[in-house]
Amino acid sequence: MPTETIASTDLKLLASDVLARALKAGATDAEAVVYEGDEFSTRVRLGQVETLKESGSRAVGLRVFIGQRTASTSSSDFSPESVARLVEGAVTLARITSEDPFVGLPHESEFRQHDAAAQHLYFDDVNQQPPADRIRIAREVEAASLAFDTRIQNSGGGDFDTATSHKILINSRGFLGEYRRSYCGFSAQPIAHDEQGNMQRNYWYSSARTTRLLEDPVAIGQEAARRTLRRLGARQVKTQQAPVVFSPEVARSIIGNIFEAANGDAIYRHASFFADMLDRRVAGENVTIIDDGTLVFDHATPGGTKIKAGGFGTAPFDGEGLPTRRTVLIEKGILKSYVTNTYTARKLGIASTGNASRGLAGAPGIGAGNFFLQPGNQTPEQIIANVKSGLYVTEVMGFGVNLVTGDYSQGAAGLWIENGELAYPVEEITIAGNLKDMYQNISAIGNDLVFRSASAAPTLRIEGMTIAGS
Repeated sequence: MPTETIASTDLKLLASDVLARALKAGATDAEAVVYEGDEFSTRVRLGQVETLKESGSRAVGLRVFIGQRTASTSSSDFSPESVARLVEGAVTLARITSEDPFVGLPHESEFRQHDAAAQHLYFDDVNQQPPADRIRIAREVEAASLAFDTRIQNSGGGDFDTATSHKILINSRGFLGEYRRSYCGFSAQPIAHDEQGNMQRNYWYSSARTTRLLEDPVAIGQEAARRTLRRLGARQVKTQQAPVVFSPEVARSIIGNIFEAANGDAIYRHASFFADMLDRRVAGENVTIIDDGTLVFDHATPGGTKIKAGGFGTAPFDGEGLPTRRTVLIEKGILKSYVTNTYTARKLGIASTGNASRGLAGAPGIGAGNFFLQPGNQTPEQIIANVKSGLYVTEVMGFGVNLVTGDYSQGAAGLWIENGELAYPVEEITIAGNLKDMYQNISAIGNDLVFRSASAAPTLRIEGMTIAGS
């Protein structure tokens, strides 16, 4: 069951107390984060409830600095004894770690006032929805996929998930911030069989910050069924070079490699093919890629009203308390910025881009906000219609990306394109190329940009990739 929700004032007092204890124990600087969250998930299979989980968690993390030495600790126990051990452990560890001239909190002048409410990240209805309604939606989405076609007789299930969280961050440089987030979503995973007994599965889903923006379960279930059925009868194709069209779900992973290549940690270690490429061309002129942690969308409801909701990657401040921002990584093919936290920015001699991410313990990492490829003006149908012979990729498997060299190779499945039309499904193939060439060879970008997660990309067409098959 969820933990009993602690009042915001109590969590702030806890964070302040942990910070004060750390400074009193000898830390020259310190930062405390308090997290509280609730989660719910249910899975229905063939109409029967298979799993039902409800949980809550809360924890406190502490990062301390003694000069140029740093250490961190965390605990899920809020008792006075545990808090005392948390502080003592962090300070003791910091005293024996090696000095690092780049560690430290951001400067006081870098922090800003923030208004989390204006970002519309939290909606009460996510927690208020009765569990019976969540189970009903999971049943509805699965039933719609099963009823779509007689070739669908089995299912991986229908599910419904919710999550809410509350985060408070405080440091010795005068920053205090907090925000809440909510999430809800459901999906269906139908399984189809053809006459030869071959089996295929796929899925589709809806996700939102509020239950009022979730899509129709019947429509989602039917779309999951369509995506599954079109995979029946899949075969290999001959090894060749051909244009490859990536569906939005796969295109976002192709574009996501740009964030990793521009990661300040990889840059200063020269572990990225983007090292020393700032202000140089790394992609075609039609490519503009943005990371924006401030996005708020106006959504229209079926009833005609509008609801403002922050993006899945939106937050008022990053993992170090710095304001999130809009960063153009690539502008018309030119690499304009790396993404950094305070530590990597100091190593590179630049300012942080507000991309620090952190859990409760350990040094901050680097994470994206809402990361996306700016859409083009062609429909997916127009992009496919211009391909005489090529591959439409709907799924990739494996981890075949080398960010040092740019080499790319992944297992793939999808649909073969003949004379501008989707002809038949294909599987057990590999697509390969080099990201440095692939980004230069993006010949078409769709207009179908939709944020179903924190990263998004429209349909893409890339020329001259190698397709390895039979």
